[in-house]
Amino acid sequence: MGHNRTTRSAARPGRARGRARDDGLRGIRPHIGTYDDESDVVTADRQWIADMRAAGLCSLALFVLVVLVDCANGTLGAARLGLWAGLSALLYAVLHPVRVTAGPGWLAVRGLGRRRHVCTGLLTAVRHSDGVAARLVLCDSLGNRVELDPKVLVDNPLLLHRLDTGARAARDAGLLRTGCVELQRLTERVDGAAARAVFEASDLH
Repeated sequence: MGHNRTTRSAARPGRARGRARDDGLRGIRPHIGTYDDESDVVTADRQWIADMRAAGLCSLALFVLVVLVDCANGTLGAARLGLWAGLSALLYAVLHPVRVTAGPGWLAVRGLGRRRHVCTGLLTAVRHSDGVAARLVLCDSLGNRVELDPKVLVDNPLLLHRLDTGARAARDAGLLRTGCVELQRLTERVDGAAARAVFEASDLH
């Protein structure tokens, strides 16, 4: 009897440790899964939600400010309220960030009501356009074309990895003849230590 009780009591901590270990793995699996290079995983811009929230707050702040000014002057009416609402909506449309997503063999840019994509394995040109706002222009052999802020790729090494993987395949196939230097410059801008840590965590070697 004593031996059985001892065995049972020794088994309970083992089971508890096993459950704790399983719970811990369940806690970290979704995190690791977001970096898994499987065909059904989509990589997205990590800053997009914060940027969209900031655009909404700026538009709302403008609307509240002009309405308060009208109220203070006693000039607020239905027509002016509609005007300020339309102006705030226009500001939001201007500030609304595009969402960049990528998967194996493709990269997409979605704005308000419009989505463009390119097949990264069929890229024919990558051009960097300098100006008031730097833009990276991607074109593929199917006639698709997208533009995006290169800073999005620098801030999201996994997106850059998706693009670089497809671009290498396109270059090896003889499709991509212009733009390899631009992609190399983007890769060099990414903090090497941070990028390696992300790639190691995601098994993207």
